[in-house]
Amino acid sequence: MSVIVKNLAKHYGEQKAVNEISFEAKPGRILGFLGPNGAGKSTTMKMLTGYLQPTSGQAEIVGKDIQLEPLEVKRLIGYLPENTPLYMDMYVREFLGFVAETYGLKNVKQRVEEVIKLVGLTQEQHKKIGMLSKGYKQRVGLAQAIIHQPQVLILDEPTSGLDPNQLSDIRALIKNLGKDKTVIISTHIMQEVEALCDDVIIINKGVLVANSSINDLKEKHAQSSLEDIFKKLTL
Repeated sequence: MSVIVKNLAKHYGEQKAVNEISFEAKPGRILGFLGPNGAGKSTTMKMLTGYLQPTSGQAEIVGKDIQLEPLEVKRLIGYLPENTPLYMDMYVREFLGFVAETYGLKNVKQRVEEVIKLVGLTQEQHKKIGMLSKGYKQRVGLAQAIIHQPQVLILDEPTSGLDPNQLSDIRALIKNLGKDKTVIISTHIMQEVEALCDDVIIINKGVLVANSSINDLKEKHAQSSLEDIFKKLTL
């Protein structure tokens, strides 16, 4: 298993932002992590990627404990936060080279070339990041997440604010990456889940309310649409 989560919780005083959730994400399958705004999706992602310390529970990424081996875990994960922190004054190629060097990669130049081509940044590679459209900034964010060839990709709202053409390109790229990696996508867009995901988790008010393949979930709810199932479980 690539990602195993057991009774993971994050409390802020009396408020239980994430309340003892357990799930698994498997290689070669894309897991959709759904929930209304404020349900605990981003908090869970931040715990898995080591940006937030859990209150209790545990999680393993490719056999490494997120709390006991945080540096090893960060090397195994590619993370695209909802608002990707990018250096706006750096050029695309320069920024990706900087990220590659941070990971201690060999053949930095070659890897930067590969990733630029893979995410469709060839035409924009000599521009400053601050000059790019939102869609191309998102591609730079995706490029920095995959540059070190991580085994696990955690993407928080990866297509937020993209136009239809960019949406289709980024979805195709994520689908392709999901063939040999474990991919977890946080989103509240149902079409995204239908287009990309094999399995789905629904979280509401910090509690897990669904955890299955999309097909099984639909069968269980009399072939209702994913949108209807989501509304029913998150009321």
